Amino acid sequence: MAARVLVIGSGGREHTLAWKLAQSPHVKQVLVAPGNAGTASAGKISNAAVSINDHTALARFCKDEKIELVVVGPEAPLAAGIVGDLTSAGVRCFGPTAQAALLESSKKFAKEFMDRHGVPTAQWRAFTSPEDACSFIMSADFPALVVKASGLAAGKGVIVAKSKAEACEAVQEIMQEKSFGAAGETVVVEELLEGEEVSCLCFTDGKTVAPMPPAQDHKRLLDGDRGPNTGGMGAYCPAPQVPKDLLVKIKNTILQRTVDGMQQEGVPYTGILYAGIMLTKDGPKVLEFNCRFGDPECQVILPLLKSDLYEVIQSTFDGLLSESPPVWLENHSAVTVVMASGGYPGAYTKGVEITGFPEAQALGLQVFHAGTALKDAKVVTSGGRVLTVTAVRENLMSALDEARKGLAALKFEGAVYRKDIGFRAVAFLQRPR
Repeated sequence: MAARVLVIGSGGREHTLAWKLAQSPHVKQVLVAPGNAGTASAGKISNAAVSINDHTALARFCKDEKIELVVVGPEAPLAAGIVGDLTSAGVRCFGPTAQAALLESSKKFAKEFMDRHGVPTAQWRAFTSPEDACSFIMSADFPALVVKASGLAAGKGVIVAKSKAEACEAVQEIMQEKSFGAAGETVVVEELLEGEEVSCLCFTDGKTVAPMPPAQDHKRLLDGDRGPNTGGMGAYCPAPQVPKDLLVKIKNTILQRTVDGMQQEGVPYTGILYAGIMLTKDGPKVLEFNCRFGDPECQVILPLLKSDLYEVIQSTFDGLLSESPPVWLENHSAVTVVMASGGYPGAYTKGVEITGFPEAQALGLQVFHAGTALKDAKVVTSGGRVLTVTAVRENLMSALDEARKGLAALKFEGAVYRKDIGFRAVAFLQRPR
């Protein structure tokens, strides 16, 4: 029986989810709300004009349109309780409940949870008073230089300071100038951890954890990890810095321990669990949890999934992940590079025409749309991160080369992208053994 599926969101991650779901023989149509130019009309995929904030109207839409499954891309709807609301209206929705999604929507909750369950993480304290936070920064017996807004801040609510004075400035900025709005009413001050940062995601049905290949994201705007923080400028997968035995350790000490802990606390966690991890000299430690796919990590992880994504999601609903774990493409690497609007992450122009899609496609690349729209039958820019260009090849170096060819083919005025995505992996692979 062929299903109709609804994907919630409008970015590169959601285009990737729709693209992967559309490959399933079980799926006859994928609707994306609100979607973008890439999901407007591509085979089985089209956009749906339905409000994703009004859950009652959304549930009615799903009933009327005979939607079998809703897949949520971004974190905000999960934190707003979309899963519970749709489920109680009789609509299957993939992702954690609002209560379980606190692992992402409250940094304070996540840190307390990790301490309760012995999940390795940086030393920390939470504050609601800027004065207290600053005096702690000045007197802590560890480098208390990471300042985070506790609430959701679109992946940008973390400031890594270079000095105690700079950390205190970050506290002022978040708590008094309210640079992240209400998300910064509580701040978490953390120890600065040293090492390589990796993204370790898994599917979970509330009991079993099925890890995905580890990825690495690049948060800074410019080459060499310089410039301002962004939502992410590119990623690659798998990360060679995480060999099989280390991934097993991460699965057992972090992912499984977290899922077991949520179960013990009476808040079963199902869906995607994403641990941002620092590989320190004392072992892997959690920097943060996300309760959904990362963007752009999704664009390098899902192209390596050999299994049918619709079937994997059904297995998580049915508690059958241990019997039918997802299968991944072996001996392949995926690289994705984000093309952003000039001025991003600050102010940028919208409505700039984008060309070169047929050329990029002819190279055998996947171009996932993010901030794009259709205007007079042309694709134009409509956001900060505009496109993600993904290449899958036998090894990382050839995937990087292929992605670069795609970046040369795709053109819009003022486009910004990094030319060194994957540089840490290259350095890791080239170091003397």
